[in-house]
Amino acid sequence: MECSDNSTADSMCTPAYVELERDSENDSSTPPPSPSTETEPQERFFDPECDPLKPVKVKFKDICSAAYIIKGGIIKTPCMKSNMSPTLQCNLYFKKDYLQYTGSFKERGARYMLMMLSQEQKKNGVITASAGNHALALSYHGQQLHVPVTVVMPIIAPIMKIKMCEQFGAKISIIGANISESKDHAMEMAKEKNFVYVNGYDHPHVIAGQGTMGLEIIDQVPDVDAVVVPVGGGGLIAGLALAIKNQKPSVKIIGVESERCSSFSAAMNAKHPVTVKAQSTLADGLAVPKIGVNAFHTAASLVDKVMVVKLIEMDKAVVEGAGACGLAALITGQLPELIGKTVVVPLCGGNIDTTVLGRCLERGLAVDGRLIKFTVTLSDRPGGIFELTRLISRIGVSIKDIMHERAWLTGDIFSVEVKVVAETRDREHACELEHILRSNYSDVSFVACGEFQ
Repeated sequence: MECSDNSTADSMCTPAYVELERDSENDSSTPPPSPSTETEPQERFFDPECDPLKPVKVKFKDICSAAYIIKGGIIKTPCMKSNMSPTLQCNLYFKKDYLQYTGSFKERGARYMLMMLSQEQKKNGVITASAGNHALALSYHGQQLHVPVTVVMPIIAPIMKIKMCEQFGAKISIIGANISESKDHAMEMAKEKNFVYVNGYDHPHVIAGQGTMGLEIIDQVPDVDAVVVPVGGGGLIAGLALAIKNQKPSVKIIGVESERCSSFSAAMNAKHPVTVKAQSTLADGLAVPKIGVNAFHTAASLVDKVMVVKLIEMDKAVVEGAGACGLAALITGQLPELIGKTVVVPLCGGNIDTTVLGRCLERGLAVDGRLIKFTVTLSDRPGGIFELTRLISRIGVSIKDIMHERAWLTGDIFSVEVKVVAETRDREHACELEHILRSNYSDVSFVACGEFQ
């Protein structure tokens, strides 16, 4: 059964309040939750909607209800075939959910969560702790639905996202050195002011909302063989797996997470969510040290494989690190079983910081041999640097930066060390430049990602 913009409302897709049941049965297909060990850090405040001893297992009907309820406020984003398909030897489709108004899939869960509140709860408002896409999504849809939103952000939150949340009418509190401290403060405020605390990846309504993307994928690519999903807190993969497996059980659901914070892999090995150390990563949206208990309980029996991974210009799309994690698994050749298959990769978010984007572009160019750095020692007499630049320009290499050093040389007093950063067409072009330089100068050294020789 499908619930898209063109579907009809039936008993599975009615705009009624869905009471999510606590799964108290011993479901043999899903690893039972285990109490935290002594080594697990204890949380100061308890979220009753994310109880590790009484996890909620979201149902397929919850996702269908969410699809019906939120369809007037969420974009049904395109799922387009990628021109990277020949390179990766599969029929690759990108589900471009970064085209949502605030730039990520988080809008699905945020809107459904807000629409399922009681009138009294809507009047009192909601609160969350987030430094990223969840904060933006909740702030925007709170404004659209006239629900007051308070967001607690850590001091490391990007200024751009703080300003955008404020523009959407949210009240922002900058408290906490990290997101854990911000969450403690948010839950304390929720108790004091009677707000509803919204977990951005583990609240059952949020999971159900994220699952609506899975309904759209089946509608848009009915012959899909596999979906490669980024994993952070687990809400997206739980919702997607539930939606897709209920309609087409043969589809492989593959989770991809950053090796710097592989909390879902750790949970699968331990049979329950555990805390791992989160390190700095480009995919900061995936750096969740502990998978959500409801997300894990929903997804564990539906996910076929979980893997970790250590992009930007071929498909003319700029997405953040977390949003492109699934694509990274394909590019690095870690999924050879998908050769010849029809594969969908959700591009989940596009809110990458502009300075980070610049760094990514430069590192990508360096890896491809298109941005190179070298040092050459040459004569400091008139015409020395001119001759160097003439050689470089003769083969069509563009100089981005050049500087010369005299004071800290220990050789000939009439020599100068010149440091150059240059752009080339490709690695072969870089090799050509290196050959010319070494043919004309005795002291040449290259700094590059890879060998040109």
